[in-house]
Order: sequence, then structure tokens, then C-alpha cells
Amino acid sequence: MKVVAYADGASRGNPGPSSFGAVVFDAEGNVLQEVSQAIGRTTNNQAEYRGAIAALETALALGASEIELRMDSQLAVRQLTGRYKVRNPGLMPLHERASELLSRFERVTVVHVPREQNKIADGLANAALDGRPTLG
Repeated sequence: MKVVAYADGASRGNPGPSSFGAVVFDAEGNVLQEVSQAIGRTTNNQAEYRGAIAALETALALGASEIELRMDSQLAVRQLTGRYKVRNPGLMPLHERASELLSRFERVTVVHVPREQNKIADGLANAALDGRPTLG
């Protein structure tokens, strides 16, 4: 099964109170699952990675074998595709976890999208940060 997942992180301050949001769609564009969570005090890049990890874990739990992961974080996308090295010690374990999850899929695409195309994941992240309920 192929899925498309959008992931985002939110941080109010850098570091500051943070959260993530992710949504997984099937190949026809139907929402399979949404996830979001407040994660305490982190940097914006750590929050972005936590969103990616949540999207990947959710897709795997749904039985996906192919994934297109879409994020508006150029840094995370470039690090996950090997274009940039991970030098920040706070991102290294998160990058390792995301890479390990990506390796479980038969086919993987990681792409950068403009923020406007990531509104659902962004909304989930902000709702979690604000303590507003979200669908699961």
C-alpha cells in the first residue's frame, strides 16, 4: 500500500513549547489517520523531526510499504535525503530514528513542500500546542 504523509512541527520560541502534527493519506487522497502531540520544550527542528517520526510510525502501523513524506522543513528534508549532514547533536538521534523508519519501506520519497501545502499537519501541530482537541 502506498501512502502520502504530511508532517510538521511547531515551536513557540527556539527552544520553546513545541508540538508536532502529521496526517497520512491513502493513494486516493483519503485521510487514513491524523496524529498530534505537545512534546514539551524543544527546538523547531526537533519538533519537525518528531512530526516526521510520527508520520512514519503511523504509516508503518497502517501497513504501508511505500511512502511519500512531505514536509515544509527544508533542513529536515535535505538531511533525510542525504543532501545535508546532521551536525546538531540534538538532531542526531532523531535523524537516526527517522532514517531507520524510512528503511522499513520498500519505496520512499521525501519531498519539500511549501508551507501552504502543509496546512493540515500545521493545524494539527498548532492545535496540540494550544491544547485544543484534534481528531485521531
